[in-house]
Amino acid sequence: MKKQTFRSYALIGLAAATTVACNPLNNMTKKAEEITYSVTPNPLEMHGDSIEVSISGTIPPKFFNAKVSVDITPTLNYGEQVTTFKKLVLVGEDSEVEGQKIPYEKGGNFSYNDKIAYQEGMDVATLDAVGVGKYKGKEKEFPAEQIATGTIITPSWAMEDDMPKLGDDKFTKVTPKEQQAIINYLVNSPAVRSSELRDEDMKELAAWIKEWADHPMFNFKGVDVVAYASPEGEMSLNENLADQRAKSGANAAKSMLRRNRVKDASNNDFYNTVGKGEDWDGFKQAMQASDIKDKDLILRVLEMYEDKSKREEEIRNLAETFEVIKEKILPDLRRSIVTVKGEKVSFSDEKIKEYAKSNPDTLSTEELLYAATMTEDLDEKLSIYQTYSKLHAEDWRGPNNVGYVYVMQNKMEEAKAEFDKANSLSPNNAVVMNNMGVYERSKGNNEKAMEYYEMAEGASPEVGNNMGYLQMLAGDYESAVSNYGDVKTFNAALAQTLNKDYQTALQTIDASPAADEAAGYYLKAVIGARQNDQNMVVSNLKSAIAKDSSLKEKAKRDAEFTAYKDNAEFQAAVN
Repeated sequence: MKKQTFRSYALIGLAAATTVACNPLNNMTKKAEEITYSVTPNPLEMHGDSIEVSISGTIPPKFFNAKVSVDITPTLNYGEQVTTFKKLVLVGEDSEVEGQKIPYEKGGNFSYNDKIAYQEGMDVATLDAVGVGKYKGKEKEFPAEQIATGTIITPSWAMEDDMPKLGDDKFTKVTPKEQQAIINYLVNSPAVRSSELRDEDMKELAAWIKEWADHPMFNFKGVDVVAYASPEGEMSLNENLADQRAKSGANAAKSMLRRNRVKDASNNDFYNTVGKGEDWDGFKQAMQASDIKDKDLILRVLEMYEDKSKREEEIRNLAETFEVIKEKILPDLRRSIVTVKGEKVSFSDEKIKEYAKSNPDTLSTEELLYAATMTEDLDEKLSIYQTYSKLHAEDWRGPNNVGYVYVMQNKMEEAKAEFDKANSLSPNNAVVMNNMGVYERSKGNNEKAMEYYEMAEGASPEVGNNMGYLQMLAGDYESAVSNYGDVKTFNAALAQTLNKDYQTALQTIDASPAADEAAGYYLKAVIGARQNDQNMVVSNLKSAIAKDSSLKEKAKRDAEFTAYKDNAEFQAAVN
């Protein structure tokens, strides 16, 4: 009995030993360190709202048993938390499990890609490869191997800098104005007929002169008179006739100005007279616009005459044949064009400021809008724009600009109500669409915000800035850089850095308000790290930390500086 029992135990032990000896997982786990891993990027990088990783690796020859499968799970360890990527399954040549095949004799390569959502704290992290081998229902863990360290989160530095847009004023200190009238003449005459002075355009000129002569902020600047003769007259006569008509036209204007006691009305230098001679070009244009049959043929024939006197004779003959030439075309060419010019001068800036508060209806629309730009006080701006909205309720700029101030005061719901009013007055106006996008962005509705920005695309630098910010958040750095354009801000420089356009980024920082700020220096240190420029890293970190000491800890954690963590100068700068 005892002998039989001993034999049984011996058989069991032998079976167990044989099983252990025949389990290929034992040998594979011992040689697990022979597996090589390559992680791209390393350190990891956050883009958009996620971390994407690519892993490639090599299995050595005579390592991977034909019937074994191995699950490799990349795990991101940060603080006391662990986030797992999807598992990678490697299988031997005879395994029935689905996965990437690895030959036993030659070994092989594998590749893998996955993405996880970024969580706070993942900047200080390690990426480990955790493997579990499987063979005939048995499992064995491979030693975990650290394959990457740290996560670059530089895109997270993007600063909220949404730019609402004002409806701009068109204010100018001096506004040129002019009024024009035409005096027509009888054939071969420079005399201004009384009937011509009663024409509607001459009445309008007289009324215009009277209106502005009584205006205290208007200065008359001069009178231009350009005169012509019709092309059927003799060349020498037409030259003199055009000059005489210019003078008579000037005299007619002079009488009007004198009656209204305009300064310089009697000064001959106030009048610029030009006689243009016969108006051949005007004749051709009038013929082309007429209903005369064969007008193109007639013009071609007339243009064949090199002798202008012969052409004049032919035009006289045509006038006898075609009544419209005689009664309409030629009389309209016998004319002087009188243009009276002046300038409306605005109130002084001090008066505009004063009237904006006390007598806003005294100001023009553009002066009142301009008044708001002369104060930095948001409450004063708001008051002026609210007044403008009441006085000029039909103008979209009123509610739009009220909404703009509300945005600056972080009163987003009040701003939205004003932008809705502006949009009802000027539907789909690019400025208003930009501002609607700013509102939606403030509510976290980035997709809706982008829809509004796209409706305003190209309208202003503000739109490009706002589009660029959202594109940078989404990881589309090339588009962000394009939309930022020539904007000189920290965000624009950050987008250029992320797009690997380092020299442009440096130029943008130096031209931006961040040039002498901690954030600007810190970004330049990052650019230095990316270009392997130790001096640039250290000097800019020192400048950044001198302005904001909290950046010491940030720099110690920052994976951008992984290559410098053991550098003595770097250590001196951050400690």
